[in-house]
Amino acid sequence: MLRRLSIYVVLVLLALVTLVPFAYLFAASVKTNQDFFSSLFLPKGDGFLGVAWSRMTANHYARLFTEMDFTRHLVNSFFFASVISTLATLGCAMGGYALARFRFPGRGLVMNVVLASLIIPGALLLAPAYQMLFRLGLLDNIWGIVLPAMAPPFGVYLFRQATLTSVPTELLEAARIDGCGEIRIFFNVVLPLVRPMVGAFLLITFLGAWNNFIGPQIVLQTPERFPLSVAVAQLKGTYSQDYGMLMAGTVVSIVPVLALFLMLQREFIAGLTAGAVKG
Repeated sequence: MLRRLSIYVVLVLLALVTLVPFAYLFAASVKTNQDFFSSLFLPKGDGFLGVAWSRMTANHYARLFTEMDFTRHLVNSFFFASVISTLATLGCAMGGYALARFRFPGRGLVMNVVLASLIIPGALLLAPAYQMLFRLGLLDNIWGIVLPAMAPPFGVYLFRQATLTSVPTELLEAARIDGCGEIRIFFNVVLPLVRPMVGAFLLITFLGAWNNFIGPQIVLQTPERFPLSVAVAQLKGTYSQDYGMLMAGTVVSIVPVLALFLMLQREFIAGLTAGAVKG
């Protein structure tokens, strides 16, 4: 009992340390610029708990959605993240299933290319990807962001391993004997069996697309098409800085994905641990 209590105490302390940056971020977003450097968290005063509640303001959030048109950027981020995560999950699941259960010429070569792609830093691909998008006429186009993210090699390898451990060959053969086509087998047999991995990869890809900054910054030139990650960076001035506005924009950008992760954390953990225990 004492050991378990000590473990819980340590976990609570670690959780509090983790939450400190979020508390500071939210407190900074409701402070005026005059109070930004004068107090670490909330402004000190004669109010309840020694806080000057009257000096706190929600003006930064109001300005974001009135002056900066953050609603449009929020919709852009939801669009990019939703489309990319859905298409990437579907594409990776198909590719992983094909590499795991189909026999075709060049299968080993394709697998080696996928594995080799895992060790290439993404920054090295920025220049050739930009040139390719330029030649295809996809610069300043939403598909210039979506298409390159449809089949990441990490996802293909992940679903290949999930298929090998979760989809028995005998079940596929039985489905073919019953007259199922390959497309029906994939959607009705394979996807339900790898459902934990689908949920985990959807969340990982959604978070990655939501937080993607370099890609939209390079490909998109029209400000109205910028996602939140780029729009928040645009809040930084050259000669002056509205820190409250910047903190409020950061809060707006992290709250949706934080809520999504809290809702899907069980599926995320189940997907990460799928196949860890056999039998």
